[in-house]
Amino acid sequence: MKHPILGLHHVTATVNDAQEDLDFYRRTLGLRLIKRTVNFDNPRVYHFYYGDERGTPGAIWTTFPYQGWGVARGQHGRGQITRTTFAVPTGALDFWTPRLARQGVVTEEAAGWSGSPTIRFEDPSGLAIELIENRDDLREPWTGSGISAEHAIRGLHSVRLRLAHAERTVRLLTDLLGFEQVAEENEIIRLAVNGDVPGHRVELAAGTGGPEGRNGLGTVHHVAMAIATPEEQVKLRHELIGLGYSVTEVLDRQYFQSIYFREPGGVLFEVATVGPGFTVDEPLAELGLALKLPPWEEPNRSSIEEHLPRISPPPPLQRPRPG
Repeated sequence: MKHPILGLHHVTATVNDAQEDLDFYRRTLGLRLIKRTVNFDNPRVYHFYYGDERGTPGAIWTTFPYQGWGVARGQHGRGQITRTTFAVPTGALDFWTPRLARQGVVTEEAAGWSGSPTIRFEDPSGLAIELIENRDDLREPWTGSGISAEHAIRGLHSVRLRLAHAERTVRLLTDLLGFEQVAEENEIIRLAVNGDVPGHRVELAAGTGGPEGRNGLGTVHHVAMAIATPEEQVKLRHELIGLGYSVTEVLDRQYFQSIYFREPGGVLFEVATVGPGFTVDEPLAELGLALKLPPWEEPNRSSIEEHLPRISPPPPLQRPRPG
C-alpha cells in the first residue's frame, strides 16, 4: 500500500556553535527563527527551527548545536544526506553571490538540475548548502529579516542522499511512500512526491567510491517527510514493521508527532505529522522569541536554562531592503 507522503517536512543537522548558527541562518540567509527549544532527547542542547513565517512543512531547516559536548566532526559520505538545496526566485543569485561574499562565505557555481543556476557553499559548521533558482516556486517567503521577496529563500528544494546502492531505496520510496522517479541526470536519480515541485524532491547519488559517512558536527542528522494525520502515520509504521524495518514508537515532538527508521542505504528518515504546528505554544507574531520547553520539561526550566549556551536575543524585524 502506498502512503500519502505530502512532501518534505524538514531537514535536521548537527552543528557546532549556537550563536554562529543563529547568525548565519537568521541574518545571512534571512530565514525566520520559528522555534527556540531544546533537543527532546538531550534538553541541555538547543534545537533551533528556521523557515518561513509560520514554519510550513517543506520550508523548515533545524539544527542541534553540539559545541562543548565532545562531539567529533562528522565525515560526509555514503549513508548520509550530503547536500541540502534551498529554492530562490529566478535571477536571485545575482543578489546572493555578492551578499554571501560580503559575509566571507566562499561560493562556487554548481551543476544545477537541468541547467538551473545554482551556487554551493558551506555553512559555519561545514554543511554543504545550495541555492537554486526556480521560477515555478509560488511559496511565500519570509521577508522579516530584511531580504525582499524577489530574492528571499522560498524553502527547501531537495535533499541529496549519498548511497552505495540505490535500488532498494528507490523501491521503498516508490512502492511504499508514494514517490515517483521523475528524472535521471549525470547518474543522479530524482524522485518526487505529490508533484515534482520544490520541497517535494529527493535525489539519490549511488556508488561505492568515496568514504562511508560518519555522523558528527557538520553533518545532516535526518530528513523528515510530511504526512497528514496521526492515523496515516500509525498505518505506515505498522507496514514498515511488517516489511522488516526497525521503527520507533510514535514520539511527541510538541509541534508534530514523529516516527523514525533507516532506509536501506542507512539514511535516517523521519515521518512527521503536519499538525499541530508551531503556534501551539506561542502566537505567530512571537515565534522564536522565547525558549519554549515541552510540558514535561517545564519543572526543569531553571536547570536547563543554566546549562544552555548564552545567545544574543533575536534581531528586530526589518523592512526588506531593495537590491
